[in-house]
Amino acid sequence: MNITHLGLIAGAITSAAGIPQVVRAYRTKQVRDISIWQPVLLTVGMSLWLIYGIAINDIPLIAANAFSLICYSVLIVMKYIYKEGDNYRASDYIACNNVTKEEL
Repeated sequence: MNITHLGLIAGAITSAAGIPQVVRAYRTKQVRDISIWQPVLLTVGMSLWLIYGIAINDIPLIAANAFSLICYSVLIVMKYIYKEGDNYRASDYIACNNVTKEEL
């Protein structure tokens, strides 16, 4: 295994960290507990890392940050689209979406 493979594995693991949040937000249509600043700041930072990766032609940096940018951009869009659902109380939300407390 060379250093590029190590970078690709590290990038895949860290990039995958955003997937569960995106999937959950999509499934529940509820983003009340997500601060808008977390994905916004991550997106700005990952954009800078992507530019850096392109500048030095580093495939692991480019791949990991491009994928992460997509995930967190989708999360930002969902935060905006699903903001009306943020006004529900948790008990109302569970009842109207057939989501159990364990799933939340």
